[in-house]
Parts: sequence; C-alpha cells; structure tokens
Amino acid sequence: MDTADSGSTNTPRAEARRGGPAARRSRTASMADVAHLAGVSSQTVSRVSNGYEGVTEETRGQVLAAMKELGYRPNSAARALKRGEFRTIGVITFNLSTTGNMRTLEAIATSAAQEGYAVTLLPVAVPTQDEVRGAFSRLGELAVDAVIVIMEVHLLDVATLSLPPHVQVVVADSDAGDRYTVVDSDQAGGTRAAVRHLLDLGHRTVWHLAGPEESFAAQRRADAWQAELTGAGRSVPPVVRGDWSAESGYRAGLRIADEEDCTAVFAANDQMALGLLRALRERGRTIPDDVSVIGFDNIPEAGSFMPPLTTVHQDFAEVGRLCVEGVLRRMRHDGVEHGTTLVPTRLVVRDSTAPPPAGR
Repeated sequence: MDTADSGSTNTPRAEARRGGPAARRSRTASMADVAHLAGVSSQTVSRVSNGYEGVTEETRGQVLAAMKELGYRPNSAARALKRGEFRTIGVITFNLSTTGNMRTLEAIATSAAQEGYAVTLLPVAVPTQDEVRGAFSRLGELAVDAVIVIMEVHLLDVATLSLPPHVQVVVADSDAGDRYTVVDSDQAGGTRAAVRHLLDLGHRTVWHLAGPEESFAAQRRADAWQAELTGAGRSVPPVVRGDWSAESGYRAGLRIADEEDCTAVFAANDQMALGLLRALRERGRTIPDDVSVIGFDNIPEAGSFMPPLTTVHQDFAEVGRLCVEGVLRRMRHDGVEHGTTLVPTRLVVRDSTAPPPAGR
C-alpha cells in the first residue's frame, strides 16, 4: 500500500471532513458558501443574484465565478417573496389548435421575455365558467403576477362570471366589453374591407363561410359581412358554417359549389378557405375565373395556396405586445382603464380574387 497517499491530508475526502470546496460541492451550495469562496459578504452575493446595482464588475465577476464553481442556483421563490413579484405572467386559453390563438400566444411569450417575464400556460379543456374559475385558482397556486386570457368564446361577457378582483387581467380576442382591459384585432374593419373589395370587382353579392357560432371573432366577422352587404343594398346569402379547420371548409365548400349563382366567398379564416378552394376545384369551379375567394388571418402559407390567397392580415405580434404592455401597466397601476384597444387589419390582395364571369 502507498503510505504517502494514505496519509495525504489534501484528498477530496479529507477536504470533505474539513468542510472545504469538495464538501460544499457534495451538498447543495448556500449563499454563505458562495460568499466564503468569493471572499465577499452574503449581502453582496444577494445583490448580484438579484441584479442590483452598486457592485463593481470585478466583484460581480468573482461572485459569478464562485456560483458557477459551486453549482449555486439562486432561490427564485425566495427572491419573488422578497420583491413581492414572481416575474411570471399566466396565460389562460381555450383552443390551442387555431392559428389566431397560437400566434397570439407566441407573441405574448416573445413580448414577455423581452420584458424579463416568463409565461405559464394553462389550457382550459372546456370553455365553461367553472373551468375558467378553476384555471384562475390553479394559476394562483403556480404563483403568477398577472393573467392574460385568450378566450374567443362568448364567456367573459356572462354577468355571473367574476374574475378574481386582486388579479390583474388583460383579455385578448373576446367580447368582454368594458369590464376588462381588452386587446383585439379590428375584426369588423377587416371584414368590411374584404366584402367591399369583392363588390368593387363587380360581384353582385358575397357568400360567407363563417366560423363556429360560439366564437366571438366569428360572430363579429359574420355581423360585419351582413352589415356591409345590407348597407350596399345587396342580397344576403345564407351563412354556411365551419369550425375553423380546413376539413370543415372543404365540407362547406362542397355545398357552396352547388350554388351556381355564387361568384364570391368570404371565408372567416385562411384554413377554411384552403378547404373551400379544394372543394371548388373538385366541382369544376375555377378560382378566380368562376369564383373569387378571400380568407382572414394571412397565415404564412397563404401566399403559397393555389392560387395565392387574397386575405385579411391580422397583426398577431402587435396584439401580443399590447396584451403584455397592458398587463404590466395594470400591475404598476399606470393609469390603464377598462375598454377595448383595436389593432388595425389590412387587406392583402393576391390571385384568388377577380371580376365575376361576364353576365354574372
């Protein structure tokens, strides 16, 4: 046996007995361990952990190096309690399958990160009052500072639903009226622009492939479509409904294709418009020579449809940014009032619209 090794006092095991660096690495490192290794006070370690000023770059570097060596992780929960905030925004949403909700959620997460906030997502399986109340309760347990609700169904306008008064709330894409701070795209304005475009091309009227009845956005678009036709003195065709999916647009399109007097269709979203295009082609209707089609959303793939789709552009990034800005202002009590902020939409004209066939 090597007696020199057995008698060494500098082995990791010996260090552990003395409480040296190896001992500190063998258990969860504490703030005191970091302070000792960096040669500073625990208060200085705390200031570095919390990003406070008043620490020289040299000292900050020493503390960070010590944290790295020891594998020290600041206790975020303790910091949150000390500061009185968790720097986390909760997001409650019903439907994660629709383009609008997903792009709004993406924009919220991006904007929150730019402000130094994380996002905790809580999907609601069924859009009922009890489910929404339960979601708020669960978010309370997850420790969030405020909540953004993406709830396009007619739910938040129900008088019996009361969101927790102590929670700062901003609502996206919902008919929540003046009870909350709401951010939404200009659904009606975009729809009117789409219908006017088709009428200006010479179409006598415009059919509508609408979204589901329970959807606030679908109802706004359907109401604006009808109002625009009525205001122009045109006949209003019966509404044909889908569920936002391309498959539902295809099924509805098969019915619309049988309407020989139909020369123009406004679809409430691009994915239903995609299914509609397929159905019309299968029934021998050429787009746009026989039937013009307009969608809504301007999804990234819209320009690659056959033909490229004329559609209404929604600025989801701006909706998300304004939601985060609004909820942070509410947290800071910075003069935010209830009411709705509308983000402008715009018509993007591509190859799926044209004048009607001669004599139609």
